[in-house]
Amino acid sequence: MKIGRWARLLLVAAPLLAGCGDFWQAPGGSGSGSGGCTTNCTTASSGNFYILNAGTTPQVVGESIVSGTLTALSGSPWTVSAAPYAMAMSPNGDLLFVSTTAGVYVYPITAGKLGTAVQVSTDSAALALQVDSTGSWLIEALEATGGVTLASIPINPTTGAENGTEPTPAFYTVTSASVQQNKIAISPDNKNVFVALGTGGTIVVPFTAGATGGSSPFGATGTDIAVVKSGGSALSVAVDPTNRLFYIGETLANSGGTSGGLRAFVYSSLGGTLTQATGSPIASGGLAPNFILPISSGDYVYVANGQGTSSAGNVAEFTVSGSSTYTIAAGSTSATGTQPYGLAEDSTGNFVLAVSSLGSPYFNAYTFDTTTAGKLDSQITANTGSAPIAIVATP
Repeated sequence: MKIGRWARLLLVAAPLLAGCGDFWQAPGGSGSGSGGCTTNCTTASSGNFYILNAGTTPQVVGESIVSGTLTALSGSPWTVSAAPYAMAMSPNGDLLFVSTTAGVYVYPITAGKLGTAVQVSTDSAALALQVDSTGSWLIEALEATGGVTLASIPINPTTGAENGTEPTPAFYTVTSASVQQNKIAISPDNKNVFVALGTGGTIVVPFTAGATGGSSPFGATGTDIAVVKSGGSALSVAVDPTNRLFYIGETLANSGGTSGGLRAFVYSSLGGTLTQATGSPIASGGLAPNFILPISSGDYVYVANGQGTSSAGNVAEFTVSGSSTYTIAAGSTSATGTQPYGLAEDSTGNFVLAVSSLGSPYFNAYTFDTTTAGKLDSQITANTGSAPIAIVATP
């Protein structure tokens, strides 16, 4: 992959899985589900979380779990005026950014309720979004002529509005690559942006959150990480909360080159010879590792795996051990709906949340087993709206 000149391109694309019927639950309801908890049931509560649905009526659904029951937030759902692509939350949990075919919008959050959306960017092809930990930059991954462009937009950390003009140059372009929807990450130390690029592999771009004076926050040269196997595709990326490791989910990356794989790299090896954790790449547990969630404790990583368009997916658990050298090992798996597409950990650390784009069910909530470390116990299955493509939780 090579860096090139950026050219703005209007992307004309149908929303993912558009045409499906919509369902949402009434405040206080538990939704329409395929079953509930029967063993190790919890009465715990969660923080707030938001689901982006791309069905025939695009919407953001706000939820929380109250004493073990899924409960809609006041005012939910909120209609999205154009076909949605991606969603991201500010580090303080006060702003929700949604990318659509009409541009990127920011919603203020007050007591869990979304306020009136304000347009931040007119970019209509932002398939992935992320906000840096200072809340000062909105990073977009856009489709561009012959590849992918990263755009940096300075924003007001309080309002989310564009803060002055975009720096020059504001863009970093990668050729022979394609944006993976919602698959972008910024390292907790704000030094690198990671983007999954399908068959183009993964790009790691140096990033400086403190860039001032109209300077671009992107470094001039990134690190290209090719896929393990020719014909494979990088579908997901994530970074350990303490910057120990970063992760890439790829198709065909297991030892036999026949199924999905999880790659775990030592973060400090960036800029030199990349070092992988012992056991990496490791079979991800399914065909398509669509999302990676390292939880806040740092000891466990969860991967949402698709198994095709007619089979239930799963969330696979992996254990990370070591202090200077690391080992990754597979653990248990938990069932999801078809094609799980997003994961989130709620702010209390009580729940792992999953959305599946093809449903049956669309939403799963799990708690951590009290006997087997890292294992997930299913608590809630529900229908929170059709064709969900993203889920984010308030920090």
